[in-house]
Amino acid sequence: GFDRNHFISTVLRVIDLVEDEPPPQLFTYEVMRETFQGYFDSYSLKLYTGVLHDDPMIFKCNQQYFPDLPEWLRFIQRHPSENGFLYGTPTSPGKTFIEVWINKNSYDTVRNLLVIKAVPEKMLPYQAEFFIELREIEKVLPSSVQSEIKQDLQKLWNNEALEIVNITNALDRGGRVPLPLAGHYEGVYVKVGSKKYFSRCLQRVMTPEYQRQCAAGDKVKVPGECHFCKIPSNCITWCKTKLFDRTKMEPAPPAPTMGSGILEDGGYFDPPESPPSRDYFPDYIVSVIVPLIIAFLLCLLLAYILYGRREGVAKRNAKTDNIQLYHQQTIHGNTEELRSMAAQRGVPPPLSTLPMFNSRTGERASPVQSDSIPLIMAQQDPYSDTLPR
Repeated sequence: GFDRNHFISTVLRVIDLVEDEPPPQLFTYEVMRETFQGYFDSYSLKLYTGVLHDDPMIFKCNQQYFPDLPEWLRFIQRHPSENGFLYGTPTSPGKTFIEVWINKNSYDTVRNLLVIKAVPEKMLPYQAEFFIELREIEKVLPSSVQSEIKQDLQKLWNNEALEIVNITNALDRGGRVPLPLAGHYEGVYVKVGSKKYFSRCLQRVMTPEYQRQCAAGDKVKVPGECHFCKIPSNCITWCKTKLFDRTKMEPAPPAPTMGSGILEDGGYFDPPESPPSRDYFPDYIVSVIVPLIIAFLLCLLLAYILYGRREGVAKRNAKTDNIQLYHQQTIHGNTEELRSMAAQRGVPPPLSTLPMFNSRTGERASPVQSDSIPLIMAQQDPYSDTLPR
């Protein structure tokens, strides 16, 4: 919010300066596309031919020699075919130079300069903030809509001397973006102020029963004489209404005075004392010595397992080898005994073991004729009944 200090704001279009009318607390300026059509060459041609088109425009606003707007000033333009609005409540007196850049579909860019002059005025002691749920910020900023809202609030306050102090979009106050559906709006906070104390209808906001109902989420019951809402979209949400009594608030502390930045004569710089020394030996023991001792003990345990118990393993291995050798000797002795028993029998050897034995006829050749038999019988059938000559 811009409710700590309030100032009167006026607009200088470098040419026009209106000083007769009292400026309002809230500054609003509508950047109209029709006004800036004359900066483009195509506008004069259309004016000469009598054919005027509603060309879209994109406005970009920033403070002169700065990339952005001042903290108290905001700009909004929803669509290139709609006008833009500069609005806000000045927080410091003086002049502010605003550059307005216009860009059309033809990519032509023109710069215009606006001068905003803020004059300090006495702050309004009693202020009230209302939330209008069925409104959006660009629909409230036109002067005609502000007059309609102001008339309803004057009847609610029972005071004709009301001034609109500030208008804020609900999204700037942490509200959520509504769904892109009909009947869903962002919501607007409207703050008004006066020198007269609050009416009886507004004083109901400060009662414990009212606050208990709002905290419980129940529907607040408002008397019929407190309903002042000609247009349904301008109706306020009672549970979000807040009252501010500036007479009971502590004044803001004065701003610090800026000095020259030069030390006085005789001044000297006293550096702070160095921090006390720290002993890192316990940290060294915990981080280095203790892990080394644990690693050494683990190495000793591993060496004992590998080498200290080797004798018992060797004995078991030797015993196993002796058993295997005994089995081999037993098998060898049994084989020799079987061979000796087979040699003592008087049975002639089987014919299959004799040389030149024919397995089919049972005949066998004489060992004397074996020399005339060729080693390779290429033309002889091995299964024939006749022997080669």
